[in-house]
Amino acid sequence: MRSGYRRIQGELLKVGIDISATSIRGILAVERGRPGPKRDTWRQFLRAQASSIIACDLFTVETIRLKTLHVLFFIDLHTRRVLIGGVTDGAASVGWCAQIARNLSEAREERDKPIEFLIHDRDYRFGPIFDEVFKAEGIETIRTPWRAPKANAYAERWIRTVRSECLDRLMILNRNHLETVLRTYVEHYNRERPHRGLDLRTPEGGPHLKPVTAGSTIVRRDRLGGLIHEYYRKGRVEPSPPVR
Repeated sequence: MRSGYRRIQGELLKVGIDISATSIRGILAVERGRPGPKRDTWRQFLRAQASSIIACDLFTVETIRLKTLHVLFFIDLHTRRVLIGGVTDGAASVGWCAQIARNLSEAREERDKPIEFLIHDRDYRFGPIFDEVFKAEGIETIRTPWRAPKANAYAERWIRTVRSECLDRLMILNRNHLETVLRTYVEHYNRERPHRGLDLRTPEGGPHLKPVTAGSTIVRRDRLGGLIHEYYRKGRVEPSPPVR
């Protein structure tokens, strides 16, 4: 309370409590010295609720003809699994983002634990229409504070990863090319790339070690023209290669 001691004394007199300003000052001094109620930090909230939280964000990619492409993606905070919602070579409008949300809502996969929260920033394209689509599914949307990229750190980290490991090393021709590149990279990221935050497992839950048979050899598979390498022991059942 910002009021002075005399003001507080007057307010108390109005309700029949007669106490001196000196006593009020002493009481407030004691109360200010006591620790307040313990509150969970944002990081603690994310860790506790990660299995029921997804996040989304937008980023842009420039083609060799200086055309700006917009990408909308979603990431599961618990598994780190990434899903590309869509790529557009026009403006990423409010309507486009809302339509992507509807498409995902209609094709939503079954989960062990239902999604309860969606985190996104305050970009105007994530407006009320976008939020209403998820609200209809029983998903509460949480908007991050202004100029607080760390509040959506999982999504921001993935943008940095896909740029440094993939997009910054390629010249993108057009939207179809970008969609193919992202499809290949996301498949690699979800199935094959060990993640430090997952105890070196992959987002889709690949085991740490596989049994080694006598005489087996390690084979390398190149993706995106050799930009990405995947290693496995010969004889392992391989995932189907993406459509190029």
